[in-house]
Amino acid sequence: MLEKSAVRILVLDDESFMLKLLSRMLSNLGFSNIILCDSGRAALERIAETGPNLILLDLNMPEMDGIEFVRHLVERHYAGSLILISGEDERMLQTAEKLVQAHKIPILGHLHKPVKPDALSALLEKWTPQTADAAGLVKKTYSADELRIAIENGQLINYYQPKVAVASGEVVGVETLVRWRHPTDGIIFPDQFIGIAEAAGLIDDLTRAVFAGAMTQAKAWQERQLRLRIAVNVSMDNLASLNFLNFVTELTEKAGVAPQNVVLEVTETRLMQDTRAPLEILTRLRLKRFRLSIDDFGTGHSSLAQLRDIPFDELKIDQGFVHRAWANETLRAMYEASLSLARQLGMEVVAEGVEDRNDWDLLYRTGCDLAQGVFMSRPMLAADLPGWIERWRERVRTEFLAGGDANPADTIKE
Repeated sequence: MLEKSAVRILVLDDESFMLKLLSRMLSNLGFSNIILCDSGRAALERIAETGPNLILLDLNMPEMDGIEFVRHLVERHYAGSLILISGEDERMLQTAEKLVQAHKIPILGHLHKPVKPDALSALLEKWTPQTADAAGLVKKTYSADELRIAIENGQLINYYQPKVAVASGEVVGVETLVRWRHPTDGIIFPDQFIGIAEAAGLIDDLTRAVFAGAMTQAKAWQERQLRLRIAVNVSMDNLASLNFLNFVTELTEKAGVAPQNVVLEVTETRLMQDTRAPLEILTRLRLKRFRLSIDDFGTGHSSLAQLRDIPFDELKIDQGFVHRAWANETLRAMYEASLSLARQLGMEVVAEGVEDRNDWDLLYRTGCDLAQGVFMSRPMLAADLPGWIERWRERVRTEFLAGGDANPADTIKE
């Protein structure tokens, strides 16, 4: 963090008492370069002059409210961070946070009025000012031709993230997550090339390469007596042609992998104009005993209509509804509603985004089936999985011993 005396903080609030109170709190925390503004227009003028590193922003103000003020910050390419302050309810503040994040402005969090010094201090402690380089950092873009060559030359590699049974701690499966091992740029993550694949008509070739690698790996694990369900992401674009059905069934049979151990996680990034082929393929795959999972449930087009129309037997609760649901009433309601719906439909439930022990304990208390997230492990290369499983089993035996009810150590299998 910068020296506190060098940090420029702008406080915007229409109440003079609140301005003085926040100024005193910041001074007590060692910050001396503080700018106080009682209107959005005045604040925008000062921002042009001083370029603050951090803005403490009240949401509910006359003339220009905090939401409109954020839009003006975007237009001025503001490169600092924000803390939202308001007397509004929690859901309103969460929505405002989401909007700021959508505008790509770093946000430290929000504070309720009356602001408490400890809460303000906690947000400031985790703050790291953006450097000029970081503020202007843009991810490199790649062309469809580069991606096509990568697929043809075997530059796509599979990583695997474990899925763990919450009740027992046993590792029951993995999700296959593709990476691009670029010859000069190193490991490239899917958010930089999946969209290109879909737009350029390469998603089928990409998925086939990922699936083929996953089946080869599943066979290798089977030969080592490591039997895991292996999940592969499939987009609706893959399901536009009946050829995909033959590809999946023939490759699985050739690898000697039972269909019951293959999970096809269906994602839908856009609505399909003609659903006949996807419905036929998915239904026939289900008849052949492949497992079908609805991925990222509750986001995008993953919806109740899909559950109604497609014979899924697994539901994945999106990470946005899982992490910190134990502390957030809105997230908790969405998580529990998804869990309850899946139970009533006889579906197995996977919770994504399990990042800490509190997330895990919530899953255990509510009876969720499977957990996936960095609390257990980040995605890893196949060669690293057997060693990780041994370390995880030892962690379950030790770390969960003091966990009270949320302790699967007694039932984990050797």
